[in-house]
Amino acid sequence: MYRFIAGILLLAAAHASTFAPTPSTNQQNAMQTLSDTNDFQVVEFRRYQIKDGGLARFTTYFESFFPEAFQQLGALALGQFSERSNPNVFTWLRGFKDMDARAVVNSAFYYGPVWKEHRTTLNNLMIDSDNVLLLRPLNRDSGVSVLPAVDPACEVQGAQGVMVAQIFALKGGDVEQFASRAASVFATYQAAGLRQAGLLVTLDAKNNFPQLPVRTDGLYLVWLGIARDDGQLQNFYPLADHAANALAAEGLLRSAPELVILDPGKRSRLRWLAENIESTADTLPI
Repeated sequence: MYRFIAGILLLAAAHASTFAPTPSTNQQNAMQTLSDTNDFQVVEFRRYQIKDGGLARFTTYFESFFPEAFQQLGALALGQFSERSNPNVFTWLRGFKDMDARAVVNSAFYYGPVWKEHRTTLNNLMIDSDNVLLLRPLNRDSGVSVLPAVDPACEVQGAQGVMVAQIFALKGGDVEQFASRAASVFATYQAAGLRQAGLLVTLDAKNNFPQLPVRTDGLYLVWLGIARDDGQLQNFYPLADHAANALAAEGLLRSAPELVILDPGKRSRLRWLAENIESTADTLPI
């Protein structure tokens, strides 16, 4: 017990720094992060099945109580979304510095007062919460973009844009070979105007917080991108279809890629940042 408490205190101390305001990003560098993407080497891609008619309530509760709770503990809710093709699914990404931090943060949160107060309400709205991919950045520059929190004064309509996740079920263990062949495909996505927000692959590590199961059904690579609007998204669809067919023909996939279109929650960090957004954003205490 002493070692557990000491671990939490040390983690909290490492993250306790004076917040320095910095100017927001503009159209040209909107994907610039507040901290190095390598600060979050562990990313959970979490997809919750919500009871019919309960998604709006679940999202409201989540965005009201949990983002700052995780941030105070050293983790981060990188973005939260609804899925267009699955109207009862709540999807979100959570980042941790490493696997040790994942165990400490999850223990502190799920045995702590915030979850204790709200868990009954949230659990009563959920059918299933075990569809979780445990991921890591594919390489040094492909971590999930850590964008500033939504500014409630300047972004009065909340998070804008459309998030895209293309999920590839890889055959075998040659991730680098597949990523190399897919690089030109992902470049066409960005040429069409989408901003890459991350390139992740399954993290081969033992689940050190088994109270939260993760998927063990094989190796996955996940491309994350952000479109400005539905018009830009329409230009992306034929590229994604072509990519799915071309990459499947390489014989490196176990099944057809899954394309997930995600609308950001009002407070989602992952979003399209427009040129006219002006705010001050606190540097993350990493």
